[in-house]
Amino acid sequence: MTNASGIGRAYAWIAFVEAFTWAGLLVGMFLKYITETTPIVVTIFGSLHGAAFITYGLITIAAAIRMRWSWFVALLALAASIPPLCTIPMEIWLRRTGRLAAAEPAAAPAVA
Repeated sequence: MTNASGIGRAYAWIAFVEAFTWAGLLVGMFLKYITETTPIVVTIFGSLHGAAFITYGLITIAAAIRMRWSWFVALLALAASIPPLCTIPMEIWLRRTGRLAAAEPAAAPAVA
């Protein structure tokens, strides 16, 4: 992921994975604590979600730096990982506002 569009794609991918693992963990908690049928889903999705959560945080920080997001946008994107399934609406908003698009290259100075 050396260019801005690559980090944008990585962010979009991990946002989906983080939300998917959150949903799996919620299903697992329902099965473990409400129906009291099996704890294995929590074990599996708990580990997957932990890895996805950390990866989402790291990729979000990398994207914020490379894409030159404001502090507010970067903190909002990081905070989106805490409530269940909020990384998907965050990714949609970032894409629609152009914050996941490749940054325009700086214009070369005119030599006179």
